[in-house]
This record gives sequence, C-alpha cells and structure tokens, in this order.
Amino acid sequence: MSTLTAQSPVQLTERATTEIRNIMSGKNIPEDYHLRVGVKGGGCSGMSYVLGFDRKRDHDLAFDLDGITVYMDKRQGLYLMGTIVDYQDGLDARGFIFENPNATATCGCGSSFSA
Repeated sequence: MSTLTAQSPVQLTERATTEIRNIMSGKNIPEDYHLRVGVKGGGCSGMSYVLGFDRKRDHDLAFDLDGITVYMDKRQGLYLMGTIVDYQDGLDARGFIFENPNATATCGCGSSFSA
C-alpha cells in the first residue's frame, strides 16, 4: 500500500465517491489500481482533466478521500489545488465534472481549462 499524504489538493463530493465505488466494483478494477486525478496538455482551452484508474507511478502522491486512494502526480497539484470533483446524473448532464478555482478559462463542455 502507498504512503498517504495528509492533505489532498482535490476533494470528491459524495455523489462522485458513490459513483467511483460503483465503477470500482462493477468493472473489476485490479486491487493495485486506484483512482488517478490529474491534468494533461490538450483540449480546446489548453489543459484537459484526467480521471481514471492506474497504478502508482514515480512522482505520485497518494491521498485517502473517504476510503478511496487517489494518485496524483505531485507536479500537477498546482493546477488542481482546491478542485472539487462531482458527479452529475441528470437529463441534461451526466458524468464527472471538475470545479476548479484555478481555471481562468474553460471550454463549453467543461473538460478542458487554462490556468
């Protein structure tokens, strides 16, 4: 098991936590894979969010958010500090959304941003 860091730059809402647990149990995610939250270059606003399951890598920090181990490359924490990951399951929107206070601009679909 990874050493967990005390304070996570991101938070998960209760809805996001519930959906992540549902995915983990329904998709048979391997035990050594945990949730990865991050950013990568690309998207119409410059950077795109990363949310998936992965093994721990070099430069990763590990956080425990309501019993879910979250990996994040420590070099990406600056872009995600204070970000809240939520899950919506409505008629007009379905999926994970990122509420990032560091984003100076976002695209129309909310999947990319610039800081």
